[in-house]
Amino acid sequence: MGIGSGLVLRRGRALDVLKTLVDATGAGAVWWQRAYDPNSKQRDTRVKAALKDRGVDARSFAGHLLFEPWTVETGTGGYYKVFTPFWRAVKGADLDAALPAVSELRAPATWPESEDLNAWDTGAAMRRGAGVVGRHVTVGEAAARGRLGAFIGHKIGDYAQARDYPARDGTSRLSENLTYGEIGPRVAWHSGQRALEEGKKGAETFLKELVWREFAYHLLHHTPRIATGNWRAEWDAFPWNTDERRAEVRAWKQGRTGIEFVDAAMRELYVTGYMHNRARMIAASYLTKHLMCHWKIGLNWFADCLIDWDPASNAMGWQWSAGSGPDAAPYFRVFNPVTQLDRFDPDRAYVRRWIAEGQGDPPETALDWFRAIPESWGLSPDDPYPDPVVTAEAGRNRALAAYRARGF
Repeated sequence: MGIGSGLVLRRGRALDVLKTLVDATGAGAVWWQRAYDPNSKQRDTRVKAALKDRGVDARSFAGHLLFEPWTVETGTGGYYKVFTPFWRAVKGADLDAALPAVSELRAPATWPESEDLNAWDTGAAMRRGAGVVGRHVTVGEAAARGRLGAFIGHKIGDYAQARDYPARDGTSRLSENLTYGEIGPRVAWHSGQRALEEGKKGAETFLKELVWREFAYHLLHHTPRIATGNWRAEWDAFPWNTDERRAEVRAWKQGRTGIEFVDAAMRELYVTGYMHNRARMIAASYLTKHLMCHWKIGLNWFADCLIDWDPASNAMGWQWSAGSGPDAAPYFRVFNPVTQLDRFDPDRAYVRRWIAEGQGDPPETALDWFRAIPESWGLSPDDPYPDPVVTAEAGRNRALAAYRARGF
């Protein structure tokens, strides 16, 4: 409120709510940040047309991305289907700096009535888990800029290696803040570029990760089917399990597969609303390849649980892991969750952090999972740790046999 701004909370269909507010305030313009997923684009197109019909200046602006998806083209004028040439096309781009913060806004004489945020009870569906997850959320622009500053100042040098080790604090953790617009990608990009110019190791890898997010939106714009269906049409007939009621799906969601890397990852997700990127790949690969379950089961579960959920990155990540998405060699990628754990969590620090069973004095992080999960799951830290639902070797062999049978 210090610069004259205020927040008006309303629920309902976007167009209906905006019409009511325009009528109440006499507003002559409605401006917003552009969205790119198919549902949001359809909604915003309808809103823009209807408001313009009423004589309102309705506009959408860039801001969520570094590059508008339609501005990055191949030499023949098409869109990129592979990340590496996409990265080469944009890595040298001279992007304008982020716009300066607004210092003053002209407030109306009378503010429209606002609904009470507390009355919405937005965390009700999480029940007792809301309080657990809430402790791990980092909210607001100041916190996001602090996060970026700490990463550039202290962690970016080791980022290329450290980011693969889930027990280490080696990443920026900015995905949450980028999702909600608490920091703009250009702010992160220019900070990364300065680090690169200063010779800090890891800076280029950080910039590549920002562009990986851009690539996901590039694909979502040009091939919106990636959000709901197989990006590669030849996977439409693949015999994935689609029944979420099966025991192995429940075990995966509950972090009780008997595969330590997968279970630690799924518990980290339920306690914090976040999952380390290496762990995401392992958990996704195990569901779609070892358990032969459809990637949409995982996509929907992540959409329910992630605080950094992003429609483009989530869809592309799941399809990349499943093999149905943009990848040059999906057939060969069946991560072994046991050898991956040996390599990236050799002392089992990540596993001990999140799996209580079998530990005489488990840490609070591991116990928090039992405090967050639904009581109906009937689980206790005193329970024995389960045997594998599917072993690493058996799951890999089954997946490869299924791929060969389909001619992949």
